[in-house]
Formats: sequence, structure tokens, C-alpha cells
Amino acid sequence: MSLQVLWGFLAAHPTKLINLLALLMTCPGGMLLHSARRREAVTRESLAVDEGVVDAFDLRVPRYFYILGFSCLAMALLLSWFSTWL
Repeated sequence: MSLQVLWGFLAAHPTKLINLLALLMTCPGGMLLHSARRREAVTRESLAVDEGVVDAFDLRVPRYFYILGFSCLAMALLLSWFSTWL
């Protein structure tokens, strides 16, 4: 029964569901970008205090978080633009 209701809503309002999917994709992207900023700030603090060598892992991880976060946001933007064509 609930699948029929969902299918009816999809048939009636496809753009709303596509925008909902885009919104759900922006949440992990924003969290990844926030985590990258926080990790980068912690790394800079440790550099200021210790004056030691930063592990290569601490320099690589924020870059991957940035890449994944921005790709999630770009896919959500493309989905949102796609919904305007429907």
C-alpha cells in the first residue's frame, strides 16, 4: 500500500523528489567539508605547538575530504538543475 502512495507521489511531483534527493546528497558533502576544515585546523595547531614534522596522513586526508565533499555538492547541484528541466 505504501509503495503505491510513493509511486503516486512520484508521478504527481517528480521535481520535488529529485530536489529531495539533491538535498540528501548535500548533507554528507557539507559534513565532509566541515570535517576537513576542523582536521586542518587541528593540524595547524599541532604545528604551532610542537614545531615537529606533520604526518603525511594528516596532510592527505583533508584533501580527500575536500574532493569528496565538493563532488557531493556538485552532484546535488546537477540534480537540482536537472529537476528544473522536468
